[in-house]
Amino acid sequence: MITVTEQYEAYPYPERDPEDEARRLIVGSPSDPREIDHFLFEGARDWSRPLRVLVAGGGTGDGLIQLAQQLADAGRGAEITYLDLSRAAREVAEARAAKRGLTSIRFETASLLDAPDFGAFDYIDCCGVLHHLPDPAAGFAALRAALAPGGGMGFMVYAPYGRSGVYPLQEAFGALFDGLPATERLERARVVMKDLPDGHPFRVNPNLVDHQQSDAGFYDLLLHGQDRAFSVTELLETLSAAGWRLQGFTVPGLYDVSRFATRPKGMTDAEAMAVAEQLSGVIKTHVGYAIPADEDRPMPEGKPWAQARKLVPHLKGAEAAALAARVASGGPISARFGGAEMVLDLPKAVAPLIALIDGRRSAGDIAKRAKVEPARAAVAWARIEAALCPWGMLLYSQYLG
Repeated sequence: MITVTEQYEAYPYPERDPEDEARRLIVGSPSDPREIDHFLFEGARDWSRPLRVLVAGGGTGDGLIQLAQQLADAGRGAEITYLDLSRAAREVAEARAAKRGLTSIRFETASLLDAPDFGAFDYIDCCGVLHHLPDPAAGFAALRAALAPGGGMGFMVYAPYGRSGVYPLQEAFGALFDGLPATERLERARVVMKDLPDGHPFRVNPNLVDHQQSDAGFYDLLLHGQDRAFSVTELLETLSAAGWRLQGFTVPGLYDVSRFATRPKGMTDAEAMAVAEQLSGVIKTHVGYAIPADEDRPMPEGKPWAQARKLVPHLKGAEAAALAARVASGGPISARFGGAEMVLDLPKAVAPLIALIDGRRSAGDIAKRAKVEPARAAVAWARIEAALCPWGMLLYSQYLG
C-alpha cells in the first residue's frame, strides 16, 4: 500500500503551476480574512496586531497563498507557519509564494501532529487533511493544543452523502492495484473507469469533478489509501472529544432543516443539522470554523441595531452594485450554494443599503448615506442579514481598515 506521504510526493495536491500566480488568485473557504474575523472574532478583530497563523497540512498552498496575499494587500501583518509532510507539495507552495513576493511565511516539513512544537497560533487553517489521518481525533487534538487563547480554527473535512460512489471505488481500486507504483495504479484505474456502468452511484453523482481536472485530482479522489468522511454527527462528536466546538459552517443555510420540513419540537441543533445533511444529499465537504469547547463566543449577526451599526459588512460572492440592481428590480434572486438552488428573500427597500456595502463603511455609515432613519435601518438591516448570512454572502470584518 502506498503511504499518504508517498502519494503526495508523486502527485502533489491540488495540482498547481506557480507560473499561474501572475494571472489569478485562487480564493475560497476557509481562510478568507473576512470569514476569519466574522466567525472567530465577532467581526471586530484588532488588525493592528499581526495574525499568527498555522496552515496545517498546507499541500500546494491554496489556502496559504489566499490568506497571505489578502492580508498583504490590506497592509495587515501576519506570521504564518506552513506544515506539510510532502516535500514535493511544499516546493510548489514555496514557489507560488516566491512568485508573489510573500515574505510572511515560514515553511516546515512536518506532520500536523507536531503542530504544538511550532508555537501558539491565533488562527489555524486545516483544509482537507484531517480525514486522511490514521487517527483524525488525534489530529484535532494536536491542533487544539497549538491554539493560542482567544483563537480558532478554519477546517474542511469530507462529508459522506455528497461523495456517494467514491468509497466503493476506492476499496475496489485498492484491492485491484495493491502493491503497484502510483503511476501504474492511476493508469489502470482510468481504464476501469471507462467501463463503469451508467447506473453506478459515482456516475450519477454530479458533485464530483476532481477526477476530471488533473492526475493529482483523480488520484486524490479515487485512489487514496487513507480517506474517511464525517457526517455532521460524527464531526461534532470528534470536535467535542478534542476540545473544540463548532462555531459555524461557512454556509449554515445548507444545514437548515426548515428548508425541507417543519422542525419537530425538542429537536436539538445538532440533530437538525444532521437531518438536513441527510435530506440534502449534496454536501460533499463540511467547511466551517471552530473555537475552544469551553468558550461561548458570540457571532456578529443578529445584534441590536445599536451594536450592528458599528460593524463593517462585506459581500462575498456578489458585487454590491449588481446585487442591489437585482434587488431593486423586484424579481426573484436565485443562487446556487453547494449544489442547492435557493431564492433570496430581499425586498426592494434594502437595495440602496446593499449598494453601499464596500467593506470599509460601517452599517451605520451606510444607513446615513442612504438617508435611512435608524428605526427603518434596523428593520432593513435585519432583513439583509436574514437573507444573506445563512449563505455566507454577508460577513463582518474590519480587516480593510
